[in-house]
Amino acid sequence: MDVQQTHSHPHGSVGGAHLPFADRVRTVGSDDVFSWLSRGWRDFVRSGMASAAYGAIFALAGYVIAVGLARLDSPFLLLPVAAGFTLVAPVLAIGFYRMSKTLEGGGQPTFNEAVTAAQANGFHILTAGLVLMLYGLIWVRVATLIFALMFPATSFSFDAMLAVLPTTAGLLFLIVSVAVGAAFALVAFLFCAVALPMMMDRPGTDFFTAALVSMTAVLRNPGPMLLWAGIIAVVTAAGMAFFFLGLIIAMPLIGHASWHAYRALVKPAE
Repeated sequence: MDVQQTHSHPHGSVGGAHLPFADRVRTVGSDDVFSWLSRGWRDFVRSGMASAAYGAIFALAGYVIAVGLARLDSPFLLLPVAAGFTLVAPVLAIGFYRMSKTLEGGGQPTFNEAVTAAQANGFHILTAGLVLMLYGLIWVRVATLIFALMFPATSFSFDAMLAVLPTTAGLLFLIVSVAVGAAFALVAFLFCAVALPMMMDRPGTDFFTAALVSMTAVLRNPGPMLLWAGIIAVVTAAGMAFFFLGLIIAMPLIGHASWHAYRALVKPAE
């Protein structure tokens, strides 16, 4: 097991306010974030085709969603849906956490092990998935509502959206949508940064306990965790930009690195 560099933090509090499960959380530095990425890439390479094949599922899902929206004459929903995907990604990436744990123990991960990883804590991981799916659907509805409020006389169609985007109102719409979407993403990150790896690693851990541990980890390490959130956003967006094919690399990289983030931030169970 890799030794993670940690730093002390007095009294387990931020700004004088005591945080839940502070005794379970370590503090880290910005350099540690790049170490997670390095270790994530190493795990991706060591996992061989198993990790790439699991990542290909995300690329295929992206194509299916894009084609489905096009057939429904709703391609304007692709960006909100893609953003919504990032909200549920911590659950979908659980197979990568499982593979990294296997490598950590000296084993060689398999594709079957990745797709069945949720069975380690099935009920609670299912609960997390349902909560995040609902959260993602709320975001899509909010994005649609923003468009409806800003362009009440414009129909929901791809051509109509292309017509309004080059305008001043269209630019304002993009700014508002990005700001609201970023707020949704930050809330999801706050409660899920280490929650799903923890739930997979520790059977019986429920989503709400893991979410509170994640919140504490983020609030105790605001600088490094904002950096980590930014890296996740950039790598994921790059993966989607290359016609979703980039997700074959982007998702494994972020998934494996998230396992090492969890190991660095959360103390081992007693």
